[in-house]
Amino acid sequence: MAKEKTVFICQTCGYQTPKWLGRCPDCQGWGTLVEELIGEEASAQGVRQRWATEEIPCAIGEVAEEEEGMRLSTRLEEFNRVLGGGIVNGSVVLLGGDPGIGKSTLIFQCLHGLASQGRRCLYISAEESLRQTKLRAKRLGAVSDELFVAAETSLERIIQAVEEIKPLVLVIDSIQSIYTSQLGSAPGSISQVRETSGRLTYLAKGLGVATFLVGHVTKDGAIAGPRVLEHIVDTVLYMEHSADSPFRILRAVKNRFGSTNEIGVFEMKEGGLQEVINPSEIFLAERPTGTSGSAVMASMEGTRPILVEIQALVSPTAFAVPRRMSIGVDYNRLSLLVAVLEKKVGINLSHQDIFVNVAGGLRIEEPAVDLGVVVAVASSHLDKVIPPAMVVFGEVGLTGEVRGVSFGEQRIREAARMGFKECILPRSSAQGIKPPEGIELITARDLREVWERLF
Repeated sequence: MAKEKTVFICQTCGYQTPKWLGRCPDCQGWGTLVEELIGEEASAQGVRQRWATEEIPCAIGEVAEEEEGMRLSTRLEEFNRVLGGGIVNGSVVLLGGDPGIGKSTLIFQCLHGLASQGRRCLYISAEESLRQTKLRAKRLGAVSDELFVAAETSLERIIQAVEEIKPLVLVIDSIQSIYTSQLGSAPGSISQVRETSGRLTYLAKGLGVATFLVGHVTKDGAIAGPRVLEHIVDTVLYMEHSADSPFRILRAVKNRFGSTNEIGVFEMKEGGLQEVINPSEIFLAERPTGTSGSAVMASMEGTRPILVEIQALVSPTAFAVPRRMSIGVDYNRLSLLVAVLEKKVGINLSHQDIFVNVAGGLRIEEPAVDLGVVVAVASSHLDKVIPPAMVVFGEVGLTGEVRGVSFGEQRIREAARMGFKECILPRSSAQGIKPPEGIELITARDLREVWERLF
């Protein structure tokens, strides 16, 4: 029998050391090293040999392609959009999010949509009993003959169940609760998460089972466990939401089979998550009219245009240093735009507190939000109302120029569909675009032209 060995492993970054240290030399975390028992190398090598396809190297042009339409389509079109059109056979998807945000609810609704099409699915509940799982399924109306459930935490028994049932889709909820008897460490440790996720990935690739791993997140919002967990999977999805908003935003931060810019919008209701087919209408539903400090901006999330409201509040400061606060927009970007306003337009904001918010809890990363932020801040400072039927978008440079952005035609068509009559956009983005009927395009080369048109 091989001699057992113990090492100290950092539970944050996975750093290993033979002796205990109070501080991890890699991630600088205090008290994160835990002693774990390392026996003989786990049977991952046997797993690889068991499910690996024994094919000799060949030219890439000779590799057989999957037929069109081989993706598994759920009944949630928003979920299909984020994945790139559906679930790819044999893919591994990692889903993370805050506790109670609706990860299990979303997965259950997707499984029900697949099971109702006659596709066999297996849901492994590692944190709830079968009775609790049945209660959730009845509440969501997700009871189906092709949807199998099991309350199990042992990796070996899960693999046995997969080989017996032969599902098309496998869900592990959650990966931090699964353990293998090959390792002596506790479930949720770095070693267990790395080993179990690796063996499940080989299982998915070898048998062609689409696998979903539900993961816990840390207090910083990152998925708990080793970073390698996000590297070995094919897709990483995050669910986001604001504390006071019923909307959930599903965002892909990694996707080997689709775009990483797509988002899906859902609304949490009593019967589960409901798709928001028209996010622009939802985000603009409670937009005030006749109030300064509000501007509508046309944003792009992947291939979908979304109209959002940019709100700004500018008020005299009571402190020596004015405050700058932004929600949904990068703070450094806000500071840069305020400096451009002061230098190129000539308004004095050095004694003003400035607060900027994207209504609806959406976070916008693209530079096309610049013009919306500038217009909203100027509107609040001058107490002048932006026309309610006007939409803006464009990037603002340090010299005050309004630079072009991509997908200008899609943004304009979405604005026209929502009933907007005017659109201020960069001059370069308007070239070659035939505007839809009912909307007027107002081009601008720099902030001074925007200023003369609005203020």
